[in-house]
Order: sequence, then C-alpha cells, then structure tokens
Amino acid sequence: MTENIENSEVVVETPVELTAGEMLRAARTTGRRKREIPTISKQLCIREEFLTALEEGNYSVIPEPVYILGFARNYAMELGLNPDEIVAKIKKEMGLVSDCAADDDEDVTACAMPSIKEEHWAKIWFVKAYQFVYQNWIWFLGGLLVLIFAIVMIVSFSGAGESDAKTEDVVVVEETIKEPEYKIAVRERFGTNNREKADVILQAVQESWVKIEDARGNTVFSRVLVPGDVYYVPAGDKYKATFGNAGGIDIWVNGVLAPDAGPDHTRKTGISMSPDSLMANK
Repeated sequence: MTENIENSEVVVETPVELTAGEMLRAARTTGRRKREIPTISKQLCIREEFLTALEEGNYSVIPEPVYILGFARNYAMELGLNPDEIVAKIKKEMGLVSDCAADDDEDVTACAMPSIKEEHWAKIWFVKAYQFVYQNWIWFLGGLLVLIFAIVMIVSFSGAGESDAKTEDVVVVEETIKEPEYKIAVRERFGTNNREKADVILQAVQESWVKIEDARGNTVFSRVLVPGDVYYVPAGDKYKATFGNAGGIDIWVNGVLAPDAGPDHTRKTGISMSPDSLMANK
C-alpha cells in the first residue's frame, strides 16, 4: 500500500505502515494458505467476534487489555507473524505507549498523545490504572501478604486456648508447605477446586494460552495465563493439554519441576498430564 506525493514533476511513493489488524487479516486471507475465522477460532478456543475485533482494530469488544494482547499474540503465532511486533503495534494503537518514545527530537514536550474522543477517557484511565497495578504488583502482593499475616497472628493469639483453632493453624501451615517453590510470585489461582488432590500444577512464566481436555475431548479449562497465574490440573491420567507458548509454562509434578513441554513461542498439543509421562524425560 503506497501514497503518491507529487512535487513539481517528481512523484515519490512512500510506504504506508499497516495496522496490526491489517497485518492479521492479510496473513489470514492471502497466500496459498487462506483460512477462515471460524476454523482458527476453534483451534485457538478464542471467540470469533474477538478475532474479528482484532482484525478490525475494534479493541473495545474485548473486556480487558491483558486479554487483547494475549489473544493477539496467539493469533499472530497461529498465522506465522511476529507476535512481539503485533503486540507492540496494538499497544501503540491503544495509546499504551507514546508515539514518540523513540524520537530524538530535543523538544520532548512537543510530543503528545493522539487525540481521544471524550467517551473513551474512562477506558484510558482504566488502562492506566491497570498498568500501574500490573507494573507494581509485587508491592501490592507484599502488602496483601503482610495483611494476611497480621490477621493470622491476631486469630492465633485470640484462640490460643482453643484446641480447634490450633488444629486449623497446623492445617494452614501444611497446605502452605505443599505448594511448589514457584519461580515467580503467584498472581492468580485457577482450578482451586482441584487444589487438594492435584499432582500436577501449571504456572505461567510467560504469557500463554492453556487448554485442558478430558479423555472424551471435552474442554475443562481454557484461558490465557499471564506470568504468575497458577492452574491446578485435576488428578488422574486422562487429561491432555495444549499450550500456545510451550516454553512459557512451568509444569510442577508433586512439587518437582518437570521438563518444559517445548521451546518458547511454540504451540504444543496433546501433552499428557500424567505425572509419570511428564517426568519421563527428567
């Protein structure tokens, strides 16, 4: 796509940069391997309207920025595009990064954010607040842990004479010890109803889509996990997993870190969640 700029008798063609959505649509609809959105939607377990919204640049259809970027990364990898380039373009289009961050102009104050319609200001402020919390999550987590510790201490002292309270304290300590020594702090837990019996625990150390299926092929879990998220896999040998970014998922088997399912930014399917199978290459 080019624009013609006429200057006297000279015509200069300058390239026009494609948007992230235009790149995604072009990768899907051109070349020898043309594909339909419903087909890709089933493969990635991402709703069709979300994929359409990414191609149209209509990001307000997708609920949160983290999901927008997660879906875009998996969609780009599925189409053979550079996921980092697509994510960077979307961040720029959403106003999450400055248009002139790489400029060398001396007058930095002359650089301004693109004009935004008044009705979008609330969303922009929400994104800013989310970014602040996400970038400083370790401080929020630390404060939460201090608060929890203070509550536990108060409850312990107030119920020191009650044997039931002492028993509950021991149970809490034992449950804490059973958790693996994760590489990064836990952000959010999923599948907590499986927590007590789970032999296999997944933690995202990079952004990755994760799908778990049972022996009949029914999906029991499907979600984009961001760094720190944990999922407790149901006990048993009948479950299989698909990772959108195989190298971005740590697999813990009975508290021991298993080998990676594959390299970074590689999609892997049919991964057995059997503890013996996962530890076979240890």
